[in-house]
Amino acid sequence: MTKKSMLGSRGFWLRQMRQWHWISAAICLIGMLLFAFTGVTLNHASQIEARPRITEKAATLPRDMLAPLRTAAAQGKRPVPPELRAWIAQEMSVAIDGRDAEWSREDIYVSLPRAGGDAWVSIELGSGEVRYERTDRGWIAYLNDLHKGRNTGAAWSWFIDIFAGACVVFCLTGLVLLQLMANGRPSTWPLVGLGLIAPLLLAIFFIH
Repeated sequence: MTKKSMLGSRGFWLRQMRQWHWISAAICLIGMLLFAFTGVTLNHASQIEARPRITEKAATLPRDMLAPLRTAAAQGKRPVPPELRAWIAQEMSVAIDGRDAEWSREDIYVSLPRAGGDAWVSIELGSGEVRYERTDRGWIAYLNDLHKGRNTGAAWSWFIDIFAGACVVFCLTGLVLLQLMANGRPSTWPLVGLGLIAPLLLAIFFIH
């Protein structure tokens, strides 16, 4: 390969890496800021004061809807009937579609975990009392759960996977750019080595 063709090949790869590097950087920018911020808040979770806010609602189920539930009640996990879901949505403004309930002879319990908090609905089969409780632990807890993908649903899970793939492209293209431009920057590889060795040493000597 001639020197001219080598320079042309190098220029081609340099342009390609720059192109993919800035595209992946644009895709990752906001996500990386979010995950960096929540990495700090998760690391100091015990030092960040949270004041949970609790919302409660109560209602009484009509007798004509309660009787079939008593007859059908048995231990196990299954969805609640459509008419009960519709009644809870109308009377309490709470959606339990697509949720399985824990059935027993005493009550029906529906867990409604959510990012940044928790919630549940219970139906007492003896009295017909329906109770709803929602706990909101604040926006920092919400962002922390986004970081962990906890109770965030399928769409957010897909976003995390796509974001992670874009980060891999960003890092690998950055590494190739370092290789292509390292000749005029003698500190390049020592700094890359430091980025590898520093967390490795911390893991070996300080994590038990």
